[in-house]
Amino acid sequence: MTRLLYLECTSGISGDMCAAALLDVGAREEVVRAALESLDVEGFSVDIARVVKSGLDVCDFNVVLDAVHENHDHDMAYLHGHGQGGGGDCDHGHVHGHDHAHEHGHDHAHGHDHAHGHEHGHGHGPVPDGGHRHRGPREIEAIIEGAAMTEGAKAIARRIFALVADAEARAHGVPVDQVHFHEVGAVDSIADIVAIAAAVDDLALDGVVVADLPCGTGTVRCQHGLIPVPAPATALIAEICGLPLTPVAVEGELVTPTGAAVAGALRTADALPERFAIRRIGMGAGKRAYDTPGILRAMIIEPLA
Repeated sequence: MTRLLYLECTSGISGDMCAAALLDVGAREEVVRAALESLDVEGFSVDIARVVKSGLDVCDFNVVLDAVHENHDHDMAYLHGHGQGGGGDCDHGHVHGHDHAHEHGHDHAHGHDHAHGHEHGHGHGPVPDGGHRHRGPREIEAIIEGAAMTEGAKAIARRIFALVADAEARAHGVPVDQVHFHEVGAVDSIADIVAIAAAVDDLALDGVVVADLPCGTGTVRCQHGLIPVPAPATALIAEICGLPLTPVAVEGELVTPTGAAVAGALRTADALPERFAIRRIGMGAGKRAYDTPGILRAMIIEPLA
């Protein structure tokens, strides 16, 4: 029987949302943790927990960074340029890691979301800053090659990283091999993408359905100031992969570069079968407080004749 994964991206998609949804829909946590623990990367641990979001019980995948690697994307006003001047030190308010789309999943009091997530930032060319290590494609390739994953999982991780690297290179006008940037170089970005690759491979799918992605409005802060949503790297990945975007009246970045790259790398179909049966449902929590449920729903479905 054909098994498809349907990623329902009504609230957008980011790396941590996707990792959480895939675990919730059936990927084995031990497989994902084995891959993460084998990485030649320091400065992080992973918390996988149940949280309440929009009144629903969902999975939260949280990469916890140490003091050296910690990003500081805790201030939504700063992130979206309200009430603070200057271009900022790093991506999206000192973002070196997790996709910056959604609020932190440790909800309190039944869904009062806290906007202090470790969100992925965008790359910004070959200039290092702030003492953070900026890894390039060759370093990433070596990390993936040394990971305790199947060859299939490694291939998925490479495809995702390659899309982000290509988009960042085009956005900044540099060759791909000269890109050293926060987005693929950040510790938590590496963890998200490796977790997703290991999880997708473990699910043994026959295909992945990703329909239209929601396109928010407004601006988001990067190293050089405020940039429009969708951010350049996200828009370029959508162009490269032919990902359809649907404008929605939500101020904020719903689809991040990593989220777009995951959708582009995994998608084998852009529409659901005419008839299908749902075999399993998983939900992953986002990290930011936008006017959406902040949940990525993953469904294992079987097409029906």
